[in-house]
Amino acid sequence: MATTNNYLGSLADWSIDQASAAAETSGIDFGPEHIVILEVARQFFDDYGFSPSMRPLCKTLSARLGVDKGRSLYLNHLFPGSPAKQIAFLAGLPKPKNCL
Repeated sequence: MATTNNYLGSLADWSIDQASAAAETSGIDFGPEHIVILEVARQFFDDYGFSPSMRPLCKTLSARLGVDKGRSLYLNHLFPGSPAKQIAFLAGLPKPKNCL
């Protein structure tokens, strides 16, 4: 699996098992609620051609999963630190452009 700055080099390399292993090394207790969000992020990438930063991510999650799951507090709980960056990393997407 090729990586670029710890992000996958190829979207086809991604799997839930790979995401679970990466989450474990990041100290994230990975579960079904994480997988749903990663799948929405990957669909966003498929639709728009770039990884979502926090605002578009929250808006998309709210529209697809409900307002409660599109809140930054919820995402911070699941993906501590920088949720958009963590989600992109675990979803095998390029780092969002607005994330440092």
